[in-house]
Amino acid sequence: MAMNMRQQLKMTQQLVMTPQLQQAIKLLQMTRYELQDLVSQELEENPLLEEVAEGEDLLPEEAAAEQQAEAAQEEPAAAEESFNEVSMEDDQYQWDDYSDGYSYESTGQQADDEERPSFENLLTRPGTLADHLVWQLQMNHFAEDEIDIASEIIGNINEDGYLCVSITEIAESSNKDAAFAEQVLEKVQDFDPAGVAARSLQECLLLQARSLGMQGSIVESILKDYLQELTSHNHNKIAKCLQIDTDQVLTAIQIIAGFDPYPGRIFGSGDTQYIAPDIFVHKSGNEYIVTLNDEGLPNLRISSFYTEKRKAGSFDAGADEYINDKRREAQWLIRSIRQRQQTILKVAKSIVGFQHNFMGFGVSELRPLVLRDVAEDVGMHESTISRVTTNKFMQTPQGLFELKFFFTSKLSTENGVDVASAAVKNRIKELIEQENPEKPLSDLKLSKILAEEKINIARRTVTKYREMMRIGSTAERKKRF
Repeated sequence: MAMNMRQQLKMTQQLVMTPQLQQAIKLLQMTRYELQDLVSQELEENPLLEEVAEGEDLLPEEAAAEQQAEAAQEEPAAAEESFNEVSMEDDQYQWDDYSDGYSYESTGQQADDEERPSFENLLTRPGTLADHLVWQLQMNHFAEDEIDIASEIIGNINEDGYLCVSITEIAESSNKDAAFAEQVLEKVQDFDPAGVAARSLQECLLLQARSLGMQGSIVESILKDYLQELTSHNHNKIAKCLQIDTDQVLTAIQIIAGFDPYPGRIFGSGDTQYIAPDIFVHKSGNEYIVTLNDEGLPNLRISSFYTEKRKAGSFDAGADEYINDKRREAQWLIRSIRQRQQTILKVAKSIVGFQHNFMGFGVSELRPLVLRDVAEDVGMHESTISRVTTNKFMQTPQGLFELKFFFTSKLSTENGVDVASAAVKNRIKELIEQENPEKPLSDLKLSKILAEEKINIARRTVTKYREMMRIGSTAERKKRF
């Protein structure tokens, strides 16, 4: 077959993701802290971008007019960009908007500082378990060779307070005898908190019993020889084997229940992560006012210094091109942040409209809601709504919630009214909290109670919801003493 070359004209449509548009989409799904970090980085890297200091006077009208004239001659950076994820408005942006600075406040009506929740600042780094143990090592009388092994032991204790390597490995790494390392371990196990440096749960509980002076007691006997029976609640067997009354066994178990299986966790792990709400909702009369949290977002503008230098002809061709590129980047960043704030506000108002009853009465009045409902309400794509609601938080009269919380599936009732699955979970939690601890409600019984309230769900669904809320089974919740 002969192969020929020929020209052919073909018309196609395709979606082009420009770097600017990708940045706008990325901004949309950023958290507040990520956005603040990005703005700080751009302020460092882009000389055309600057922050308006609080109380600083605006630029003269002549400079603003000059920037407006120059902007009219510039090819718009994204006027022709269009994408369903983040659609930039087609209105004419004036350069004085960028030179004077732009504040990202949602409306002119802002909640007073007294109405906003206060945030505590962490001024010092909290002490860790390792710090606490090293301090005790320094305060006790240890020989030099004991200090080496004790330091090795402390370095291998995890955040739960358990020694995560064998004593043989400790001895080998310290070039010491295993028996000697075991003696040092016993000294470290006397440190606070009680139970630290244990190698198993059983040893951890025994160390705590020893710290209370319970050597040779019923508590120690149960922990040493009958831990499996204790776990399976076989109290009668324990009483028979120890030849004591069941009441004595229950008293000992009550003491064991007060022990901490994770002694190291009281020191926590890592830095505390604070959540700052992106949206505030407060009630005004019979309506709920939605505002954005603009705290921490600087008022950005394009620097007038370089505009004046360009006007004076101080730059060569290369520098002039660089300044133009940086100015377009700064313009796009300001527009993208502005569009991001407007989109979040629009979606938040839609959510509040759908969940109006929740704002006043709580989770029991949460209505079924899916991304499609909000997308149709605000005229955006579902993927846009998903990006907006990811890692964004709303401060409501009922507390602080992630925007994803308001989206929940529906369950149908006998009277034809749809109920949110989150409301059903909350009702199950309420029933369990009100149950008799000595006779906890089974999943089947919970299902029957909900059926009496016109909510028909299967027992396995109750089990699934209970496990999702990390609530134990009937046997685990039962109070035995």
